[in-house]
Amino acid sequence: MADGSSPMAAFTPSVDTARALRDAFGQFATGVTLITIQGAACKGPDGPMGFVANSFSSLSLDPALVLWSLAKSSRRYGPFAQAQDFAIHILAADQTALMARFDRDGIGFDGLDHSTNAAGVPLLAGALARLECRLFAQHEGGDHTLIIGAVQRVTTQAGAPLVFAQGRMRALDGQD
Repeated sequence: MADGSSPMAAFTPSVDTARALRDAFGQFATGVTLITIQGAACKGPDGPMGFVANSFSSLSLDPALVLWSLAKSSRRYGPFAQAQDFAIHILAADQTALMARFDRDGIGFDGLDHSTNAAGVPLLAGALARLECRLFAQHEGGDHTLIIGAVQRVTTQAGAPLVFAQGRMRALDGQD
């Protein structure tokens, strides 16, 4: 192109929409969260469970609401869809190891130091922010369920966030 930029790739809905959409969505950098629940409290497996999600957003200040998306294809869908209480941990740049612990075949909470809140939800130290939530609403959203949580308690600390962009985890160093 004359201005030095590269031409934009286009897609049509009938030609590999999923791959094209993933590529497009990957251009939007998002924070990385770890959502935790107490499995036994929601007819899930006994003990704490975690789920890495970058589909998180603030929704409302008054009332204090947040939103995250849960894939219906997830093996953990049932317990997380049934959970009445959960915590959203906004991960710091130095918490990438948590991602492997909580991926599909990860070891989860085995050997991981954590505490619990009054509702029994597991809480992890070191996150930049933690939002302890109670289920407010759920809505169908295609191949995901949108989970809306009413924020009950918030804790924060300073640090660099972990972000996901263009298919990779990255540290956002705060440099302008």
